Amino acid sequence: MRRIRSRARVVVVSKAAPAPPNRLWENTVPEPAAPLLVFFTSRQSGPARRMESLLAHIARKERERLRVKRVDVEELPDVSERFGVSDVPSLVLVKDRRIVARLDGRSTAPQIETMLDAHVRGEPAAA
Repeated sequence: MRRIRSRARVVVVSKAAPAPPNRLWENTVPEPAAPLLVFFTSRQSGPARRMESLLAHIARKERERLRVKRVDVEELPDVSERFGVSDVPSLVLVKDRRIVARLDGRSTAPQIETMLDAHVRGEPAAA
């Protein structure tokens, strides 16, 4: 059994339950040239719900250089485990199929922009 900390409450994920199909996730991992920002969230997490509009804005603003994927840790616990996510909300930046940066807990726009500046800004769009 694995616990995922949430600012709102602790969510317990049982390893005995069968993992839901994650075909959508496997098809979402982009080519090595396209960075991917993965937003790990939970329906019970108030801070994660408050960050959703911020992430939607960033997804629109950076759509030429960055892909944003929302992952519910309750629906896809195997994905959150692969990324080592223990706090909800969490942001993980994947570039060239490697984790290059992460922000755990509720993040502000300047924190996210600083993370993206270091790894994404100035890159051409992936074809």
